[in-house]
Amino acid sequence: MRPGTDIESDLARLADGTLDPERAQEVEAQVANSPELAAQLAEQRRALTAMRALDDSAPMALREQVQRMHERAAPKRRRARRYGVAGAFTTAAACVAVALAVIVGAGASSPTLAQAAALTVKPATGPAPGHTWDGTLNLDVDGVPYPYWKHEYGWVATGSRVDKIDGRTATTVFYRKGNQRIGYTIVAGKPVSVSGSPRVSWVDGTRFRRIPVKGNAVVTWERRGHSCILSGQGVTWQQLLKLASWRDDGNLPYSSS
Repeated sequence: MRPGTDIESDLARLADGTLDPERAQEVEAQVANSPELAAQLAEQRRALTAMRALDDSAPMALREQVQRMHERAAPKRRRARRYGVAGAFTTAAACVAVALAVIVGAGASSPTLAQAAALTVKPATGPAPGHTWDGTLNLDVDGVPYPYWKHEYGWVATGSRVDKIDGRTATTVFYRKGNQRIGYTIVAGKPVSVSGSPRVSWVDGTRFRRIPVKGNAVVTWERRGHSCILSGQGVTWQQLLKLASWRDDGNLPYSSS
């Protein structure tokens, strides 16, 4: 092991695919020669599977509760490993069981990211919202306004549409810059379900998840408890993330306050 490395942290990053490729090869070699490390990696993957399932199906409050339980269990897992892997497996299984119980108890389904992202490439059916004076357009969903990007980035609002997905209202504003076109959808109600293995970026305390949907780059995040989805054909994740994280020097509302 390299001096100063944290093998447990490396195993967690190996499990979720964020470990540096060179270091990942080193850790995989260690795992191949150590039944205990192999058991720890399996535990990390079980917990990750449970958390991803929660991310797809459970309300934010429940996801955060299970995450806190998992974090509190970490010292117990480390103590268990001093005496063998059985205790570690028990803790992981308990986390998975709690996660599954929460998922089953969550009950009602919610729209998926794929459903919402599909709206961003559909044609507009209504006019573009106007703009008055600040960094927002004259349109909002439950107090969550759409950004005005013309002066800052050259993206001009060109149209809009309103759809229903699983009984929820999803409002999309379309923007164009040159021959590029993107759609910005805000879904009313609770956040949408996100499946797969999204890449995560944190900008100013907000989590942005990036995942391809039918070949298009998609970025989703939450503003005031509402899912926002930004996507377009022929647009890169870097472009979308830059637009999605713009806050007009703090004037564009993000938090629940």
